[in-house]
Amino acid sequence: MYRATASLIAIALAAPAYANEKDPTDERQSQDGIANPSESIIVIGGRIDAYEVAGAADLIDGEELSEFEHGDVNRVLRQVPGVNIQEEDGFGLFPNIGLRGAPVERSSNITLMEDGVLIAPAPYAAPAAYYFPAIGRMDAVEVIKGAGSVRYGPRTIGGAINFRSTPIPTESLAGEASGQLGSRGYYQGHGWIGASADNFGAMVESYQQGSDGFKTIDGLPGAETGFQRQDYRARFAVHTNPDSPVDARLEFAYGRSELEANETYLGLADADFASDPYRRYSASQRDVFTGEHDQYRLTGTLRLPDDTQFAVTLYRNDFTRSWSKLQDIDFDGDGSFDAIQPVFDAPSSNERGLAILRGADSAEGALRIRNNNRVYRSEGVQLSFERPFETGEVRHNLAASLRYHEDEEDRLQNEEFYTQTDGDLVFVRQTAPGAQANREAKAKAIAFYLENRIEIGGLTLTPGIRYEGIDLTRLDYDRADPARLDGPARIRKTNVDEWLPALGATYALGDVLLIAGASRGFSPPGPGNPEARAEKSWNYEFGGRFRNGAIQASAIAFYSDYSNLLGNCTQSVGCSVGDIGDQFNAGAVSVKGLELAASTEHQVGKEISIPFSVVYTLTDAQFESSFESAFFGSVSQGDALPYIARHQFYAETGLAFGPASLLVSANYTSQVRTEAGSGDISPDERIDERIVFDLAGRFALTEGLSLFARVDNLFDNAYAVARRPSGLRPGAPRRFVAGASVRF
Repeated sequence: MYRATASLIAIALAAPAYANEKDPTDERQSQDGIANPSESIIVIGGRIDAYEVAGAADLIDGEELSEFEHGDVNRVLRQVPGVNIQEEDGFGLFPNIGLRGAPVERSSNITLMEDGVLIAPAPYAAPAAYYFPAIGRMDAVEVIKGAGSVRYGPRTIGGAINFRSTPIPTESLAGEASGQLGSRGYYQGHGWIGASADNFGAMVESYQQGSDGFKTIDGLPGAETGFQRQDYRARFAVHTNPDSPVDARLEFAYGRSELEANETYLGLADADFASDPYRRYSASQRDVFTGEHDQYRLTGTLRLPDDTQFAVTLYRNDFTRSWSKLQDIDFDGDGSFDAIQPVFDAPSSNERGLAILRGADSAEGALRIRNNNRVYRSEGVQLSFERPFETGEVRHNLAASLRYHEDEEDRLQNEEFYTQTDGDLVFVRQTAPGAQANREAKAKAIAFYLENRIEIGGLTLTPGIRYEGIDLTRLDYDRADPARLDGPARIRKTNVDEWLPALGATYALGDVLLIAGASRGFSPPGPGNPEARAEKSWNYEFGGRFRNGAIQASAIAFYSDYSNLLGNCTQSVGCSVGDIGDQFNAGAVSVKGLELAASTEHQVGKEISIPFSVVYTLTDAQFESSFESAFFGSVSQGDALPYIARHQFYAETGLAFGPASLLVSANYTSQVRTEAGSGDISPDERIDERIVFDLAGRFALTEGLSLFARVDNLFDNAYAVARRPSGLRPGAPRRFVAGASVRF
């Protein structure tokens, strides 16, 4: 494997040796308006833009992010076609994101990156994203689907999302500060300052966000249900002189994130939700999440006069988290603990259980709270090479990349037992560390990618191939041995080797760019269940883009033919079979759909403009075989996948008049199933359709100073977002926000 990798890199370096000199005035080689291109996945070496990518590619830049100043990533990504979202907490702290019908659970079925580096806690061994970068500090967001996503991996079926953080400014001194205050103690603050000189640059940044929450715990009206987040970043770079023929740069970045959230997995019974969707049961009063994330990155780039570019990145991410939350209850006081979900499945038959959830007295030690204590490590090195060249009338851009990666998840979990008396949880006892779970999951992976972008007149072909070689190991230790002195009691190993070809094509017809692509989709199995097979598919797309002045539009049809879909057992989906982290085969699945997007800005006179954009996604995802599964339940051929909305619609319009602007957005999501099925959806397996409006206004006092205000959920629509893991969960109610920003 290593020899093959070295050979491919050597071929990549040697292939363009005969390249012709390119025209230095060629506008396609311009770097204008591109900040830190080495950290962008859409902008390849600064030579192409998102419009020209051979596949579905969307860029939400800083200007678009500042229109609403959202701190919730769900509200940002819903303006991108093909994105499936299941909200959870109302603030976007724990997103569940899928692309093109891929399951949304904890965003574990897509590739997540920050500045081109894998950012999930353990991308191979335990990809469930209990850490997620704060959208409020980002400079841009890039979304890649289809054939282009094979370039990034390891999960290439749905696609990839890259969050581009604030770069070091190119000015001698620059900075920005913004702050928001809103309903129920909501606050959001972001500030950075930096400078660049001939040979160095630096930047420091802080992002703060929090809220008192919008739920009220039974019997405890003043109890915390909100969150606090703190982010700190620093970057330092040394580089060659701006007028040097060779552009060399070495940059170190460090980030620290802390999150404390009084969040629970416990929802509401249907009748209670209908009466007060923002109620929280007394039994969840001790539920709290804490997480700490440290990010290190050292990147060296070298660009030669012929635009050949090399980049090397060393990275490491450390993440520790603990989520103490209600696990189960001894409803009858007989010493046997029962799952909570049956209470919601049949509340009329479980009146005693529902009463305890609401705050009734329990037997001694009858409420068991699990401390989901986990430590993650993710580290590696990735190298990339790009070189544009010409062979006669044919233009090329050859790209090769190599990544060696290691990650691990360490679980040492215990449980606490409480008695509920007069609506208060009184501590009784706890088990020793590791008594509930004592295990490690580890992964080592080497991946490389080779791609050549070939331009022949109006035709552009982008063939590429990716290799993923993965070794997965799970070590189970005796639960009575928290120090692990006796070594693992059981070792399970899995090896995966996969070749993933892809071909993208575009053809320019005046203002229209036709797009087509085919690729091999892949997601690796986890290290838990040895019977779980890798998730595989063949992905196809076809469509086109139109761009003429202020008008842009795109229409892309997609089809994913899965030979095997995996279900991930996590507590966030209410899994009660096997071990948390195990995966289960679902066999053949087909996903087909349509992505539409259009935007324009109509000018009325010299001062007034009316922007308008619209996005629509149709997704039809269904099982192609019948089977019985402890995880998926009873599935019949043709059943729809759960938590994938068939119709999603987003529209945005407004008015800009001189220094003032006003924007309104509307987001519609059709009803979704919570269990696999077909035909009419029963009320207890359905999340109803919804439409949510947001309103934002801004007034520029000076060139660098602005005032803004926003109303989230303008009409205070009370809606449900999920029934998992236990009971109905609400979206956020109306929130008023006002703030100011200054930039220099």
